[in-house]
Amino acid sequence: MHVVKKIEIIANSFELGKILDSLDKSGVHSHAVIKNVTGKGLRGTTEDLDMTLLDNVYILAFCMPEQLKPVIENLRPLLNKFGGSCYVSDVMEIRSVRCVASM
Repeated sequence: MHVVKKIEIIANSFELGKILDSLDKSGVHSHAVIKNVTGKGLRGTTEDLDMTLLDNVYILAFCMPEQLKPVIENLRPLLNKFGGSCYVSDVMEIRSVRCVASM
């Protein structure tokens, strides 16, 4: 097991390509994207996605701690310009090298 950084981004789906390009440019080449995300933000109101025609996406990615600075430097301008939220936390990655059934 080792410590990695978990990066969670909630943003407008219109900006998804730019965000994924930014992660890739920072050396984070794998991610998961969940589309049609809704919720309640700091403004205290929920957005009816049927009315806006634009949906939100949730992007989940992981990187080594030393990769985090370039990730933040590349993401911050996008989030400042287009909106969205980014959260970073420490998590433990478990890499399995042997199948438990073979023990």
